[in-house]
Amino acid sequence: MLVTFTTSSYADITMFGDVALAMLKMMGHSPTVPGAILAADVPEALRRLSAALNAEKISTPVTNKDADEPVVSMAIRGLPLINLLTAAAKSGNDVMWK
Repeated sequence: MLVTFTTSSYADITMFGDVALAMLKMMGHSPTVPGAILAADVPEALRRLSAALNAEKISTPVTNKDADEPVVSMAIRGLPLINLLTAAAKSGNDVMWK
């Protein structure tokens, strides 16, 4: 499953379902697809996601069991969504996902 996050002030962001659902939980939202965050709630969702991803950076690093593939942390995977939420908060736009 793929989940696409959209807002009128930024390009669409598509993530794998498991990563997107984890990000939604970090934002304090139900992992229900489709869904939306009202513009008034976007700054709080951004704050929660940023705090959770910063805590993830501090935690113990994941070891790579398969040397051929690099480990991509949740903090790195979340950067596009952070940028989308930042643009939505700045412009006062809703964020939706499907």
